[in-house]
Amino acid sequence: MNDRSKQRRPATFRLDDANVVVVEADEAGRPARGTVQITPEPDAVQLPVPVEAPALPRRAIGWGAMFWTGVAGMVMLGLGLGVAHLIEDLFARSESLGIVGIFFTFAAAFALGVITLRELLGLVRLATIEKLHARAASVLLSDDRDQSRAIVKELLGIAHQNPQLARARTTLADHLNDIIDGADMIRLAERELMTPLDAQARRLVSSAAQRVSIVTAVSPRAAIDILFVFVASLRLIRQLARLYGGRPGALGMIRLLRHVIAHLAITGGMAASDGLVQQMLGHGIAAKLSQRLGEGMLNGLLTARLGLAAIDVTRPLPFTALPRPALTDLAKDLLKKSEDEE
Repeated sequence: MNDRSKQRRPATFRLDDANVVVVEADEAGRPARGTVQITPEPDAVQLPVPVEAPALPRRAIGWGAMFWTGVAGMVMLGLGLGVAHLIEDLFARSESLGIVGIFFTFAAAFALGVITLRELLGLVRLATIEKLHARAASVLLSDDRDQSRAIVKELLGIAHQNPQLARARTTLADHLNDIIDGADMIRLAERELMTPLDAQARRLVSSAAQRVSIVTAVSPRAAIDILFVFVASLRLIRQLARLYGGRPGALGMIRLLRHVIAHLAITGGMAASDGLVQQMLGHGIAAKLSQRLGEGMLNGLLTARLGLAAIDVTRPLPFTALPRPALTDLAKDLLKKSEDEE
């Protein structure tokens, strides 16, 4: 546009008016009397169009996975051939022995199938709870009402197997259509469904920590201490998972233990426990205790920290409306128990 057009006073006109003329910039001249000349300006520099990253090629099967697959296949073939030869030998010796051998083989195969199915269902339940936790955390940020309703319905399905949540389920179902905000619906579900479960989880962690503290304080061998702490930790993780609806099997316990250890590594749980112990030592509380009782209290604190990490991993909802259990509260219970044992 020229300087003259810039200095022209503002005016209103319709684009479909016959007096409006559109001309190119190089053809622009003095407009006729009574006409409005419009010169289109060039388009601005176009922004770069985002290009989707090319899909990475799928990773081929590693040599380690191929090795273990081959070993597992050979072992299964060997077991199958061994069972087949055993049944043939039983039939060669006596037909009744062969029939008994076939019966035991089918019973073992059926039991193995049931165990495998239970393990798979346990893994599916754990994966469902993990996905619910992640989806609830995203809904708290996005405030998506439809997504929150879907999450609450899945939570009600999981809580249906817990009879102590009957009243909480009824209350939550009655208010399901009354709340507009998705984040508020997640918070209401946490207050109604997680309040009794969190209280029971805190009692489980406190009881496990006290047992570990007492047993390791009176145990004469370090190997017994390590074994008891390991067994108590596994039992505590299983109890917490069943409390929140997980019900893991053997493979599920391995997965849960790995996630709990990873959670401790990320949050620095062991360092927090050490700092708490040093704080108590600085206040002179542990000076009243014997050496063995102090070691037992430390083992109890570490067990309590492991239990708090297990709560974070097995809980289907993140802590928003309810306070997160604190290690200091459990430490007070341990100190009170230790003073009673003196």
